[in-house]
Amino acid sequence: MITYNTINVAMPDIAEAEVSAWVKSTAATYNKVVGDINYIFVDDETMLDINRRFIGHDYYTDHIGFDYSKDGALSGDIYISLDTVKTNAELYGATFDEELRRIIIHGLLHLCGLRDKTDEERQLMHRAEDQALATANSEGL
Repeated sequence: MITYNTINVAMPDIAEAEVSAWVKSTAATYNKVVGDINYIFVDDETMLDINRRFIGHDYYTDHIGFDYSKDGALSGDIYISLDTVKTNAELYGATFDEELRRIIIHGLLHLCGLRDKTDEERQLMHRAEDQALATANSEGL
């Protein structure tokens, strides 16, 4: 089950059923099934607090994921800062909705095992995001 929740922000305008189907379809391309994934939309201050308390970093970020996957099913909590999504959209010349979809799928790709610490990993991640976003666009998301 995929759920969408908020802390200190309004729920973004997303088509939850369609986004959930897209997330499941993307996971299937990596031979993964979705267990329980919780997308939690927050503001920058909440994200900073999570980053400090659980990761030990003292800076803003667009997302933080906690992976609870087991028995072959992807499960986890994916926190997304809507403030940083907005800032990044402006920075990269994307719409808010485009950047939000990118971060939603980015969090899922981490659960699928993709990383982004090295230049090579970042390139692979970016290609995987672009591929998933192309699918979303072709499906009218």
